[in-house]
Parts: sequence; C-alpha cells; structure tokens
Amino acid sequence: MRKGISLALVPEAREGDWVIVHVGHAIGLLDAEEAERTLRLFAEIAAAEAARAAQAGARP
Repeated sequence: MRKGISLALVPEAREGDWVIVHVGHAIGLLDAEEAERTLRLFAEIAAAEAARAAQAGARP
C-alpha cells in the first residue's frame, strides 16, 4: 500500500524504505527481508480467516 505518512518519528526513513506505520506515522524501519516475511504472514492470516468464515457460513 502506498499512502502519505509522517516520518517525524523515523527521520532516517526515505522514499522506498519499508516502515511500520501506526495511525499515519512511521514508527520503525524494516529491511526488505523482514517486510516480505511480515507480508507473507499477513496473507496467511487473511487466508485462514477467510477459510474459517467460509466454513462457518457453510454450517447448517
């Protein structure tokens, strides 16, 4: 996702860096490997939640 955020709390961050964002403020830097790992985990969680919701909806 790309969105305008404040870098006031992480002044060393530059455009293209991976950052952790909370309520519109960058609060930490991530290296590319950590960012990819985190995005994979979020995708796994979303898939598990979708499967659970689908299963709950299929119950009689």
